[in-house]
Amino acid sequence: MKTDRFTTDVQNTEYTADPVLVDPHVTEYTRSLVPDLPDWLAETERRSKLEEVPIIRKEAQGLLRFLLSAYRPKNILEIGTAVGFSASYMEHCLDYSVQITTIEKVPARIEAARKLFSSREELSEITLMEGDAAEVLKNLAGDSKQYDFVFLDAAKAQYPTYLQLLRPLLRDGAILVADNVLQEGSVAESKFTVQRRDRTIHMRMREFMNELFLDDRFVSSLLPVGDGMTVSVYRRR
Repeated sequence: MKTDRFTTDVQNTEYTADPVLVDPHVTEYTRSLVPDLPDWLAETERRSKLEEVPIIRKEAQGLLRFLLSAYRPKNILEIGTAVGFSASYMEHCLDYSVQITTIEKVPARIEAARKLFSSREELSEITLMEGDAAEVLKNLAGDSKQYDFVFLDAAKAQYPTYLQLLRPLLRDGAILVADNVLQEGSVAESKFTVQRRDRTIHMRMREFMNELFLDDRFVSSLLPVGDGMTVSVYRRR
């Protein structure tokens, strides 16, 4: 029977909780090394921050850019379009034609993403699928779709569900990147130290981490980048 080795380890460790994952000076230096965005994408980033729409942080952009350049995927799936920034960023990072499918259910964000994708010719090949991600993933699996790179950045409480639904969609050797997995460090804490209103997300994210790291079909690493990112390679058995 699988056990929650992460819960056991954390509960047997004494430490002082700190929401800062990385020293702020290191974070700022890391961000300074990430190449500047083109004006149109920088404007999308600026507007998203003003409107408090969550998008990938600068240091997370750097990691995503590296992974895309190293693995050079041909077929990308994104769960959580928001206003289209990250899908546009991934297309921008690659110097060849790539198929990107991205999923979003919030009408206002769908409208903003469609507007962005239609504003530039190079983004016209991005396919935006509307609806609940779980249902869309089931439909994609029913259509025998396969992807070699997946970026997961949607409702955090649904990460365990998404992981189950993603497995049949992953090609052998596919890369799975999940963002915001540490929740400002709170995921590493005991649930009893987390505010009651945040315990569901805490529990679901711990469940996701357990499933991911205990599944021998994945080789995974947890990185303290941004708000925490996991990078996994999937091997079919």
